[in-house]
Amino acid sequence: MRSLINYRPYGLGVFEDMDRVFRSLFDEDFLSNGSRLTVDVREEEDSYVLEAELPGLSEKDIDVKVDNGLLHISAGKEEKKEQKSEGYLLKERRSSSYHRTFVLPKDVDREKIDANFTNGLLTLSIPKVEAAKPRQIEVKKA
Repeated sequence: MRSLINYRPYGLGVFEDMDRVFRSLFDEDFLSNGSRLTVDVREEEDSYVLEAELPGLSEKDIDVKVDNGLLHISAGKEEKKEQKSEGYLLKERRSSSYHRTFVLPKDVDREKIDANFTNGLLTLSIPKVEAAKPRQIEVKKA
């Protein structure tokens, strides 16, 4: 079974070792302050399906790209709020951004990846190429 692999552009050496130690001590979501895009990926007979929850965002806030065998998903939103009352001025800004990169398996059709966004759920359908689908071969009597 092949699957999408989370792409981590880390170098080799002491920094990678330190990163591995920190990951073992703390949950990744703790280290990323909640800005990590979490996904569910499942394999079906003729495709992979990737789902990511992005509450509070719209399809205009999401960017999905395929480049050089990598699937990039990024999303972000910035909100500005200004409130004036009795000589006080309150300005607040809130922003959120998410980004994940995955190495695509060789058995996917990169040209036919489809993305849908409904009620805060991004769903990517990543079809497999015809040659990668399992097929039954009939054994004949010689």
